[in-house]
Amino acid sequence: MSENQGEGQSQSQGAGQGESQSPTQQEKTFGMLSHLTALALFIGIPFGNILGPLVIWLIKKDELPFVDDQGKESLNFQISVLIYGAGAGILSLILIGIPLLFAIAIFDIVVVIMAAVQANNGVRYRYPLCIRLIK
Repeated sequence: MSENQGEGQSQSQGAGQGESQSPTQQEKTFGMLSHLTALALFIGIPFGNILGPLVIWLIKKDELPFVDDQGKESLNFQISVLIYGAGAGILSLILIGIPLLFAIAIFDIVVVIMAAVQANNGVRYRYPLCIRLIK
């Protein structure tokens, strides 16, 4: 079962979805974009890390199953990062949160790029430390 697989690992295409064919190039492209648009926060767009994947997911979720899966995964991870960042922000009052905020930002950038590359290869990526709120 795919749920038994460890966090942060990739799954082969179709795993857990009952799909037997690999994603089309269009699905791979939009799957990759659902991850990369999360980097919009780092170019100064407020809540861009949530809005980017949300827009891609809402537009393409009904017609492209791979994008539905990867869009939800990207959104869940970015919501998780927002929660972790809020916790680190509170901890900044006692100074321990400041390095945590930097670590969370670097971690976010690295795993988003890894997820985008995997999605472009047609692999259903699963983020580590992700709270899956959207099923």
